[in-house]
Amino acid sequence: MRKKLALFVVILLLCISLGGNAYFGSDERNIQKVTDTQSADDKSPAAADGTGTQTWPPEMEAQDSATPVTDLPVDAVQSGETEATAASAAPAPVRGETESPAPEPWMQTPGEPKPVMIKPLSTDGDDDSPETVTITISAAGDITLGGDLRQGANGFMREFYRQESNCSYFLRNVRRVFRKDDLTIANMEGTFASAGPHKGNEFIISGPPELVAVFPAGCVDVVTVANNHMMDYLQKGYDETIAVLEDAGLEYFGNEYTALIDVKGVMIGLFGYSMPQAGNDKDKITKTISRLRDEGADIIIAYYHWGIERDYYPNANQKAIAHHTIDSGADLVLGSHPHVLQGIEEYKGRNIVYSLGNFCFGANNNPFDKDTMIYQHTFVFLEGELIESSHHIIPCSISSVKDRNNYQPTLLEGAEAERVLAKVEQLSSAL
Repeated sequence: MRKKLALFVVILLLCISLGGNAYFGSDERNIQKVTDTQSADDKSPAAADGTGTQTWPPEMEAQDSATPVTDLPVDAVQSGETEATAASAAPAPVRGETESPAPEPWMQTPGEPKPVMIKPLSTDGDDDSPETVTITISAAGDITLGGDLRQGANGFMREFYRQESNCSYFLRNVRRVFRKDDLTIANMEGTFASAGPHKGNEFIISGPPELVAVFPAGCVDVVTVANNHMMDYLQKGYDETIAVLEDAGLEYFGNEYTALIDVKGVMIGLFGYSMPQAGNDKDKITKTISRLRDEGADIIIAYYHWGIERDYYPNANQKAIAHHTIDSGADLVLGSHPHVLQGIEEYKGRNIVYSLGNFCFGANNNPFDKDTMIYQHTFVFLEGELIESSHHIIPCSISSVKDRNNYQPTLLEGAEAERVLAKVEQLSSAL
């Protein structure tokens, strides 16, 4: 009996010993598996502390860890809520629905300011290539707003009232061109004088001050006041007109005024004279150009009011003044007053546009020649130096209808556009 009891005890101890070894051997394999996985993945939490050993409780392995703590809702992170409690509190997704992704850590809670979007800078290497700046300037001819107030409302003012005093009507059909360029220049021929002493000319031109809104409505940026009608209401009318332009915030130049306008960091200097007044003083032109350069002008544009009305070719005086202006350092010469188009001359690599013709011309109900154009000139700068320039002509009519002037300049297309381009080319070839 005692032998059987001893044999039972031996067998029992042997079973206990074998079972314990099986248990501990399994645990060692689990630990080794975790350690091997961590050493193969440098982004794992265990590898992050540099020990290569497990740093979180083994029971976390059985937990779903697809969503890291940083992907918890912001309010849960701020309140100290753990991943496990957040997961237990969240409702299970309904079958057939896609589970919404957890908010990103940068998302703000309701009521807080939204994050500012900052454009990232490229780190692919420094771009040391020189920077080029392209400036496109549009130029238009005579814009006459109003008419001879001595004769009551003329065709322009009647059209203005017919359009319910809508200033955007007049340049509506060319606005898209002016809106896309960098600077639009035009001749403002006439005054915004209310009343008072005036010249005894056959034609005097003025309009109510509210017409100044035609320019910004049509995306015209700057106007020249150097023309033969600016003094129709004498010095008082001239001063009133300048005050209207200033109140409207519209840039202007001409006569004693010059303009220096910053466009994309390029300084554009503008000046002009009405002939045959001070503009015939070549020394004054030279000094004006020199002063604009000293003030920082990178481009200098002259806009002269000159020539003979209804003459398609510039006279000797126009050519002499234009050449002297280029010789003195100007980059572009523009002209108006003949009320018709004249040719374009290239002189020493610079362009002279002798006459831009009428544009929005309120002083004539039905001019015999309605052809006009928008002259565009593009300047290219490299590291502040002018390296290239080119020009482009956009054919237009001063009216959107053929039988009369409705004071609404319009872009031409097709055969009509080709005709005007051929006309300018023919006039230019004679120069």
